[in-house]
Amino acid sequence: MARRKSSGLVENIKTIVYAGLIAIAIRTVAFEPFNIPSGSMIPTLLVGDYLFVSKYSYGYSHFSLPLSPPLFHGRIFGRMPQRGDVAVFKLPRDTSQDYIKRIIGLPGDRVQMKQGQLYINGQPVPRKPAGEYIAEGDGPRMLLKRYLETLPGGREHYILKATDDGPLDNTQEYKVPDGYVFAMGDNRDNSLDSRVLNAVGFVPVENLVGRAEFIFLSIGGSASLWEFWDWPFEIRWRRLFSGIH
Repeated sequence: MARRKSSGLVENIKTIVYAGLIAIAIRTVAFEPFNIPSGSMIPTLLVGDYLFVSKYSYGYSHFSLPLSPPLFHGRIFGRMPQRGDVAVFKLPRDTSQDYIKRIIGLPGDRVQMKQGQLYINGQPVPRKPAGEYIAEGDGPRMLLKRYLETLPGGREHYILKATDDGPLDNTQEYKVPDGYVFAMGDNRDNSLDSRVLNAVGFVPVENLVGRAEFIFLSIGGSASLWEFWDWPFEIRWRRLFSGIH
């Protein structure tokens, strides 16, 4: 009897260990979940969105591993992101922090903001007015202007603007070095990104964690934890399993 109990305990432990190893393997080479804590990517991503990031999209660096042990440098099976990808990366000045932004500039590109207009390689990036947008969930509600922006290559996405004369609306021209990318938030006037060189700056390709693929859960977050009867109404059902573009 004692031997059977001991055998059952060992089998349970083995099952837990195997399950943990499988989960780590999937998280390392396939998909990793992330949540959105700030409004820098509104309207594409909202505060309270939970999404999966594909780890294989750009190949693997040591940042692909749990706890990011510096076992090697560079990327294995490395691929450059495409302009317009929404990507998670390790903040260059503090690699313990994960950031999510849109890749705007690739190595060799020249990026600049002039009077709120994005320029890439000396050419204005077309944007079309797309109505107004009420941004909420990251501070006070704000009525912003929404635009449909078309990057070189034809990829389209929505951006938000509060003004065309803000602190980051008139910048120097940034020349993206080899081995780096330039990342910006879609909520242009409420995003700490590559435009601020001493905070984010150019992002090393090695720091890329993966590409944002789809939202698997989205929670509004206005109900308190103890108001469990309101939890189902906090879920943004329409955003579930929607792709990220």
